[in-house]
Amino acid sequence: MENDTFAILLKALRAELASAIANFKAYDVPVICKRIGLSEGSEEEAFQSKHKYAQKRIAGLSADELLKSARLLHAEQGGYALGDVLAKVDDLKSRPITKLTRRRLIKLFDGQPLATEVEHMDLIRSVWPIGNMPAGNGIHYENLEAFLVQHSVRNDDLTQQELMESLGLLECSTSRLFKFLEAVTSAEYQAVNRQIELAEAIDQLLRHDGYALVESGTISGSPVFKVRDIPDGSPSDNEISMAIKNFETSQVSPRWQAALKSRSSDPERSITLARTLLEDVCKWILHEAGDGWEEADDLPALYKKTAKVLSLAPDDHTEQIFKQILGGCQSVVSALGALRNKLGDAHSIGPKRVRPAARHAELAVNLAGTMSTFLIATWATKNDKT
Repeated sequence: MENDTFAILLKALRAELASAIANFKAYDVPVICKRIGLSEGSEEEAFQSKHKYAQKRIAGLSADELLKSARLLHAEQGGYALGDVLAKVDDLKSRPITKLTRRRLIKLFDGQPLATEVEHMDLIRSVWPIGNMPAGNGIHYENLEAFLVQHSVRNDDLTQQELMESLGLLECSTSRLFKFLEAVTSAEYQAVNRQIELAEAIDQLLRHDGYALVESGTISGSPVFKVRDIPDGSPSDNEISMAIKNFETSQVSPRWQAALKSRSSDPERSITLARTLLEDVCKWILHEAGDGWEEADDLPALYKKTAKVLSLAPDDHTEQIFKQILGGCQSVVSALGALRNKLGDAHSIGPKRVRPAARHAELAVNLAGTMSTFLIATWATKNDKT
C-alpha cells in the first residue's frame, strides 16, 4: 500500500514539477532546468512548448533524481502545489492522520468560529498561501482567497465544514494540518477558554493516530501548543510490564495491559484501571504475606497495610529524605484514589463533571505503574532477605 502511495505521489510530483517549470518565461526555462539538474536544451525548443520541454527532461528521472530536482526548485521558488506533494512524500516516513480523524477535527468547529480574537481570514492566511492557491475544480475565481472572501466574509454562505474542506484539510500534508492545529489553538487567535477547550479536544483525537497536542511553553502568560509524536511504547512501559508480568500473570498483568491500551481511547476507563491495578498489587502482597484486608478497605487503607508489611511507612525510617519520599508515595496513592472517584468511569459523570483528557489518563497510569513496580520490587527484596 505504501509503495502504491509512493508511486502515485511520484506521478503527481512529475506533473507539478513540469507545471512549476512551465510558469517561467520561455527564455529562462533552459537555465532553470540546468540549475536543478535536468538536461540542457535550446531556447527554441522551450519557446515551442515550455511544458513539453520540462516533461521530456523529467520523464527519465529516477525517484531520487526527481525528488532532488523538485526540492531544489521549491527551495528556490516556493509554490504551494509543488511543496504540498513534497510534504506528502515526507509524510510517508511517519504515522498518517486518517481521514476519520480529520473529519472529527473538522467537526470540532461545527457552529463555532475558527478564531475568536481576530477575523478568521487572518488565521487562514497564516497557514495557507490562499492568494496563490486555485479555488478548486469548477470554481471560477482568480484564486482561493477570492473565493473565500466572497463566500465566507461577504456572503457568509459556507458552512465551517465546507470552508475547511475547501482549504484541503482532508487531503493536505500532515505538516500543513499540524501547522493549522497549532495556529488555531494559539492565544493570538483564540480567547483563553476556547484555546484550552480546543487544545484538549484536538489532543484526544490526535492520540488515536499516535500524536499529541501538548503545551510546549508560554507567550505573554498564555500557553503555546505543539504537535508531538507519541513513541510506540516508552521504555518505562516495557519495564513495568515485565515486572508486573513476573509478579502475577492471571489478573494483575492483564489489568496493566488494559490500562495501557485505553490511555488514549478511553481515558476514564484507564484511570479506573490504574487505581484497580494498585489495589490488586496491594492485595496480592498482603495475601502472600499472610495478612488480611477488609472488603470495605479503599486504596489508601490497602496501601497503609501494605506499607506496614513492607516497612514503607515514613515513621519506619529515620533519614529525613526517605521520610519525605515515602510520605510523597502516600500522597500519590491517595491522589490516585481521589482521581478515580472524580474522573474515572466507576461513577456517573453527572452534567457538570469535567471529562479527563488522554494526558490525565497517561499521568494516572504511569504513576500507578511506577508505584506498583516499587511495591513489587520491595516485596521481592524483603523475601530475599528472609
